[in-house]
Amino acid sequence: MSLRDALRVPAAEITDEPVYRDRRRLLAALAAVPGLGLAGCGKAAPPPPSKVVVTPEQARSGFRTSEPLTRYEDVTTYNNFYEFGTGKGDPSRADFTLRLKPWSVAVGGHCAKPGVLALDDLLKGVTPEERIYRLRCVEGWSMVIPWLGVPLADVLKRFQPTSKAKYVAFTTLNDPKQMPGQRYPALEWPYREGLRIDEAMHPLAFLVTGLYGKPLPQQNGAPLRLVVPWKYGFKGIKSIVAITFVESMPFTSWNDAQSSEYGFFSNVNPNVDHPRWSQKTERRIAGTQSKLFAERIPTRMFNGYAEQVAGLYAGMNLRKWF
Repeated sequence: MSLRDALRVPAAEITDEPVYRDRRRLLAALAAVPGLGLAGCGKAAPPPPSKVVVTPEQARSGFRTSEPLTRYEDVTTYNNFYEFGTGKGDPSRADFTLRLKPWSVAVGGHCAKPGVLALDDLLKGVTPEERIYRLRCVEGWSMVIPWLGVPLADVLKRFQPTSKAKYVAFTTLNDPKQMPGQRYPALEWPYREGLRIDEAMHPLAFLVTGLYGKPLPQQNGAPLRLVVPWKYGFKGIKSIVAITFVESMPFTSWNDAQSSEYGFFSNVNPNVDHPRWSQKTERRIAGTQSKLFAERIPTRMFNGYAEQVAGLYAGMNLRKWF
């Protein structure tokens, strides 16, 4: 099967998932992305099922995938978010201490129009979308998630980055009162991540404000997170408060903590093993009553998005620049 065929979604594979009450609910949710009623999102229940319409253009672009969706219950209870605990279930069991309103993001560095913007203003004028992406964790497990958000490039372009903007750095909120896990030195806080400018401007890079037709829960990175589907999941920084255009490769938390295990690029690559385990296969979250994981499946280069992103790395040694 070609990658293009793999990116086509049979409607029957996703209509039974608890995504949207009806088509009008979907449109209303997408139209409301900048505001999203974030105050109570942490305990939101999954909405009833409906159909998701997939256009041929979306399928070819990689904005959809053919695999069945991971259940809402699993997406929101099996998480890595050390700011709320290092166990997979800790973030979903944590007290809902994160104050989601008001929320602002500082954008600066090498750009013509820096500023500190409220979340609504940051996303204002950018058309919200729903995208179904594969998520591949560096630990060897994976999910398929319907995200709500906006293209990262559409937001970044508004600030007019200059020719010195070679990279984009992202920073998470640093407040131990709101994020109790930051009281412990699991990582150097605040959590920080980065992309090369061409990666950040790629059409697949996505700023996320919701999932499954609902606002992002606290444990999934509310109210604003990054999703870069061809990279390992830890590149998807959560609860973003700063975006900075920089000239040199920025500091990133996991790369600093263990550079031999977590490279700056961290592209999904089954041919480059983690020092402690193989990356050739992955365990897809199964979401059944009998077991959490389905059988192992082969991991694809760039998480199956090679057709869209391989050109970004032409001529690079992907073992050296892992």
